[in-house]
Amino acid sequence: MTDSPLLELLNWRYATKKMDTTKVVPQEKLDVIIEAVRMAPTSSGTQPFELIVVTNPDKLAAIQEAARGQAQITEGSHLLVFAAWDDYTTDRIDEVVDLNVEARGDLPMLKTYYDNLKSNYVPRDAAVNYAHAARQAYIALGIALVAAAEQEVDSTPMEGFDPDTVDEILYLKARGLRSVVLLPLGYRDPTGDWLLPMAKVRKSRETIVTHVS
Repeated sequence: MTDSPLLELLNWRYATKKMDTTKVVPQEKLDVIIEAVRMAPTSSGTQPFELIVVTNPDKLAAIQEAARGQAQITEGSHLLVFAAWDDYTTDRIDEVVDLNVEARGDLPMLKTYYDNLKSNYVPRDAAVNYAHAARQAYIALGIALVAAAEQEVDSTPMEGFDPDTVDEILYLKARGLRSVVLLPLGYRDPTGDWLLPMAKVRKSRETIVTHVS
C-alpha cells in the first residue's frame, strides 16, 4: 500500500488510557480540532448538534463521576461533549435555511428542499429525530478524531457515561440538547498507559471489505 501521512497518523492514534496531567493542548491546536468539527458534513447540512468544550475542574470532576470514573476526563486538558438536538423543529430547520440564503442567495430550490425536509422530519417522533441527530454528531466525532491526530493531540472517545446526568451538569435539557459522546483531549503518559506499547489490532482488508463490481 502506498505510504500515506494520513494512514500514519491513524496508526499513531489510539484510545489513550492515561494522559499526562502536566500537559495542556495549546489553543491553536484546539482551534483546529473545533474548526474541523464545525466543517464536518451532516445530513442536509443541518448540523443538528453543538460542541461543548469543558475545562472547568468542578464540571469535569462531576462528569467523570457520571462516566464511571474514567480518568482521562480529568487528566486531559479539555473535554469535548457532542450534544445533539433533542428534536427537529420548524424553527431549527428555518435557521438552516437562513444560513443557506445568506451564503447562496434566495434560490427557489432551497425553499422547496427544506420545506420537504420539514414535512418529513417535524412530524416524526422526537426519539427518531434525536437518533438521527446523534448519528450526525458521530460523523463530527470521526472528523474530530482525525483532526486531533493531525495535530498530534491524543483523544479517547467515550460512550460509557450517564447522559441524563451529564445533561444536568451542563444544563443541556433547557437548550434542547442531549449529550451523545465525550472526547477528552490531552497528551499520552508514556510511563503509565498500559495500552501504548501494544500493537494496533484491526481486521484484515479481506475480512472487512467486500467489492461489488
